[in-house]
Amino acid sequence: MEENQKKMSMLKLLKRFLPYYKKYSHIVVFDLFCAALTTLCELVLPLIVKVITRTASENLSELTVSLILRCTVAYLILRIIDAVAYHYMATVGHIMGTRLETDMRRDFFAHLQKLSFSYFDNTKIGSLMSRITSDLFDVTEFSHHCPEEFFIAGIKIVCSFAILCAASVPMTLIVFAVIPVMIAVLVPFNRKMRSGFKESRKKVAILNSQIEDSLLGIHEVKAFANEELEKEKFEEGNVSFLNTKKKVYKYMGGFQASTRFFDGLSYIVVVCAGALFMRAGKIDAADFIAYLLYVTTLLTSVRRIVEFAEQFQRGMTGIERFAEIMDIEPDITDKRGAQILDNVKGDIDIDNITFSYSDGGAKVISDLTINVKAGENVALVGPSGGGKTTLCSLLPRFYDLDSGVIRIDGKDITTLTLDSLRYNIGIVNQNVYLFSSTVRDNIAYGKKNATDEEIIAAAKLAGAHEFIEKLPEGYDTYVGERGVKLSGGQKQRISIARVFLKNPPILILDEATSALDNESERLVQASLEKLARGRTVITIAHRLTTIKNADRIIVLDESGIVEEGNHAELIDKGGMYSELYKLYSR
Repeated sequence: MEENQKKMSMLKLLKRFLPYYKKYSHIVVFDLFCAALTTLCELVLPLIVKVITRTASENLSELTVSLILRCTVAYLILRIIDAVAYHYMATVGHIMGTRLETDMRRDFFAHLQKLSFSYFDNTKIGSLMSRITSDLFDVTEFSHHCPEEFFIAGIKIVCSFAILCAASVPMTLIVFAVIPVMIAVLVPFNRKMRSGFKESRKKVAILNSQIEDSLLGIHEVKAFANEELEKEKFEEGNVSFLNTKKKVYKYMGGFQASTRFFDGLSYIVVVCAGALFMRAGKIDAADFIAYLLYVTTLLTSVRRIVEFAEQFQRGMTGIERFAEIMDIEPDITDKRGAQILDNVKGDIDIDNITFSYSDGGAKVISDLTINVKAGENVALVGPSGGGKTTLCSLLPRFYDLDSGVIRIDGKDITTLTLDSLRYNIGIVNQNVYLFSSTVRDNIAYGKKNATDEEIIAAAKLAGAHEFIEKLPEGYDTYVGERGVKLSGGQKQRISIARVFLKNPPILILDEATSALDNESERLVQASLEKLARGRTVITIAHRLTTIKNADRIIVLDESGIVEEGNHAELIDKGGMYSELYKLYSR
């Protein structure tokens, strides 16, 4: 996906970025004022040198201790001002950059929350992590230093040009004639550096994804003794990143070498031209010394801009990668005038729906129609590939249909707000996800601002309270990455407690017990039966004994509904369900 992103123009990127400065405009203005003060201090020194040199060369007796002290005190005062101004730039200016980074990261994360399942199905999380951390850090440095560097350089170049012209217009024109040639040589290097930095960001994002994948799957890695394989995969990505960085540094080396060459060229031009002009009597020694100092200031400014080019390109790359994600529109959004779903009874009408995961892709569900009455417990069974889990992802509108309609209490789900739709649907999956936090926090995820009493009541209903009380810190026990410190049955019961706390009128059970041992399955099944009471329930099950008491069982395969009825009816019928049940019972 990333390879297909169009390269944005620098002007367009800056227009996207500049609004973030708005709330900090007062800081930026004062920061630039401080930058002007520090620049003033640097510009005064050559003038002091010129005064002392001219005085000494014209009449040494006029170079009094008083004059020297006045110059010294004046310069020291300017240096104190410079120190205070620089302190503001280095502290408040940097803090502003960090705040700006925080604002961008907040917007980035909020936008990610809006994106649909289809986006995350095709995107590596490690890549997003790279964008939201290291990329935005580069933007911080860019946001603080960019205005300062260009402002300071602008003042120095303009002031130096004016002062140099006052000393000798012909010499100044000769010196400035070198600058356009230098820019013409450096711009191609600059473009290649930007392209290289963007490529290196992509490579490090891929590397981060690979590391994340390997570490999250560390149990499988060790179980299959594939540590060497993982090291080989890592080495491949690591070397690829190295090669990209080498290319970037080659461009950077050419950039900086060219800068140093033109730097030296400018100096020798000044020295030679100055010598010729002094020989011709068109400039005196004092002006020439001051001229050399101002040329040094001028070239230092140009050199700082050149050296800043690396940071500038890193920042622009970070902004570009930020903008790429922010420009992605979510597939699933509230339609204009979407209604809030409330007072839900639980009637579900799945009317002639068709769905595929990608445009032109294979149809996962074709022309399927199912009607579920409020309070009914319906089980979906059948071989893999029949679209059972997909159907349960369509009900909360994680994906949109290709055709057909799904209604809840007679309302088309596409006309409802996503928040209210999903608030009224509870889901218990086979693969439970617990956040890296406490047991209490994981249960409370089912309801904002839940009280301790509500959390404990939900845990008791889920059959989880007893084992939670025995944990080292009870409800405040840290569950580890993805709940690694808990057993499968314990994690599942916490997830059920989370749904109890949510208390939705519609419940989806997606193979909620298939990964558990017999004892855990018995405990979890008892919790699920409590949870199902008084709700509309859709259950996906491969363990057919868990859905024997369902009001209705629908058998699905790739062609659609094969048969339906209750357990006894389907067994008597002797069709696919009966065969599946016999296979399971052996």
